[in-house]
Amino acid sequence: MKTNLKIASVAALAAVIAGSAIAEEMVKLKIELPKPLFAGTPKSIKTPNLERKAVIPEIMVPAGTKNLASEMEVTGSDDFPVIGELEYITDGDKDGADGSYVELGPGVQWVQIDLGAQKTIYAVALWHYHAQARAYRDVIIQVADDADFTTNVQTLFNNDHDNSAGKGIGKDKEYIETNKGKLVDAKGAKGQFIRLYSAGSTGSDMNHYIEVEVFGK
Repeated sequence: MKTNLKIASVAALAAVIAGSAIAEEMVKLKIELPKPLFAGTPKSIKTPNLERKAVIPEIMVPAGTKNLASEMEVTGSDDFPVIGELEYITDGDKDGADGSYVELGPGVQWVQIDLGAQKTIYAVALWHYHAQARAYRDVIIQVADDADFTTNVQTLFNNDHDNSAGKGIGKDKEYIETNKGKLVDAKGAKGQFIRLYSAGSTGSDMNHYIEVEVFGK
């Protein structure tokens, strides 16, 4: 009798493990890209922290992962954008032409998305502006449990090489904007709010956002 119970317990444990494996089946994250808006070699861009070759990471995520930011509320440091509306950032339109992006004032600015509850985040895809090749400065992506970013603050990306934004020196590289945007591995960070900073670009002092996608469960 004891042997039969032991066998049954082992079988039950194996079933649980197998079920967990099925529940966490991993798949490659696929991003839908907008059409390119410029062609050819971009003009010389001078910035001290520029990546030499753009590499799109291959990120594996659990099956069923989706864009949590779709149609979610967006707030920002600039309550009165120069062009467009903050809601453009989560409306699904990545085209990048006039009427598809929001322009914030100069200096360090941020936009913030409320995911509605704490979520597990596997990746963030970001498009600032891709009608012209340019590199945005002080691009920082953070997540937190509260809207004021005082609890469980985690930095997912930071290319501020000189701490000019005051969020610490980052080790990531600046990059040239294209229709491929920037895909960041969030490594399963947990939080309800995601905030994205920038401080102008090699093109102008203004800050732009076309779309932000937050992939998680």
